[in-house]
Amino acid sequence: MRMVSAIGIRLPGTPNEERLRAAFAPPSPPTVGIEEEVMLLDLRTLDLVPRAAEVLAALEGDDRFALELPAAQLELVVPPAPSAGAAVAGLARARADVARALSGELRLAGAGLHPFASAIGELNSGERYDRTLAEHGDDARRQLVFALQVHVAIRGEDRALAVYNALRSYLPELAALAANAPFHGGRDTGLASARPGISILLPRQGVPPALGSWAEYAAALAWVGDPSRWWWELRPHPLHGTLEIRVPDTQTTVGEAAAIVAVAQALAVRLADRHDAGQRLPADPSWRIEENRRRAAHRGVEGELRDLRTGELVRTRERLHALLDELEPVAERLGSTEELARARRLVEANGAVAMRAVAGSGPDLRRVTAWLADRFTAEIP
Repeated sequence: MRMVSAIGIRLPGTPNEERLRAAFAPPSPPTVGIEEEVMLLDLRTLDLVPRAAEVLAALEGDDRFALELPAAQLELVVPPAPSAGAAVAGLARARADVARALSGELRLAGAGLHPFASAIGELNSGERYDRTLAEHGDDARRQLVFALQVHVAIRGEDRALAVYNALRSYLPELAALAANAPFHGGRDTGLASARPGISILLPRQGVPPALGSWAEYAAALAWVGDPSRWWWELRPHPLHGTLEIRVPDTQTTVGEAAAIVAVAQALAVRLADRHDAGQRLPADPSWRIEENRRRAAHRGVEGELRDLRTGELVRTRERLHALLDELEPVAERLGSTEELARARRLVEANGAVAMRAVAGSGPDLRRVTAWLADRFTAEIP
C-alpha cells in the first residue's frame, strides 16, 4: 500500500459511505506506516530554505519523498510495516539517504517548528496548494509546521469507527509526549508546542468530531467537498483503511520517532482489543478533549491533564506512565517493547524539555537549530 501526502488524499471524487466502508472492510493485521515532515535548512544560516521542489527533482522519482504545502519542507514516506521498529527502520534509511544526497547542499532537521525562521514563508505551487493560498492568504503562509503522522490499520468497518471515536480522547497524551516545538519566530513561546496554535489558523484542525456512522463521515466529506481538506489531528483515511494520527510533532531523532510510533500503534490496537472483548468504547465530547489538548500544548509532559469524566487534574507524567503500563502487554505482542521503554524516557524529558536545555537562558536559537540538524541522523545504525 503506497502512502500519499497527508495534505493530499488523492481520490477520484468524494467517497460515499459504501467506498468508506470498503476501505476498512478487508482483513489486515494492525500494520503501521509513517509520514514525517522535515525541515530543509541553509548550510550557513540554518534558516529554512524553500527548495523542496528542487530537492524532490534531484531525488529522481524516489517515492519515499514527497512535497507538502511549505516550500522548505520535505515529507518522508514509510510504507506499512508490522511493528514500530520495522517502520522506523525504514524511516532511518530515508533520513540517511536524503541527508547523504543533500550533503554539501542543504541540512535537514526534525522538530514541530523551526526555532527562528520568519513566521511567514513560501509555499509550494500546485492546484491544491494554490487553492489553500487563495482561500487563506497569510494564514496559509504561516503553516511552516512539521508533523509526524502515524497510520495504523484497524479493520472491520464498525470496529474501526469505534476505535477512532475512542482514540480522540488520547490525543492530548500523545501530543504531550511528542511536544517538540517550544520556539517560534526567534523567541521562546512559553509553550511545549506552539504548532497547534499555528495549525488552527486553517479550518478543521485540532480535536476531530465524534462520528456516529460512516454515512455521517461521508456527508461531512461531501460538505467539505475535498477529503484532502479534512485536516483534523485524527482521521479515518478514506483510501488506505487506516486511522491516521496527526497530532505528534516531528521528532528530533529516529529513536524518539520510534517511541511515538510504538505508543500510537499499541494504543490503537489496545482499543481494538477492548472493542473485540465486548467493551463499549466511549466517545468523549470534543470540548473536553480540547481542554486537555490545550494543556498538552502548554506544558507538555510537565503539566496536568483533566480526567475526562470527573474533571480531576492529574499530573501528565502520571497519566502517561499509567497509559504505558496498560500498553506494555500489547507492545510485547507487537514486538515494540524496546520502543515503549524509550517512550518512558520521553515522559521524563521529551523534545521540548531537551530543546530548552540546549538553548540555555539566552535562549541561543541558532545553537538549538544546529543541534537539531546534528541529531537528524543520530541514532541511525
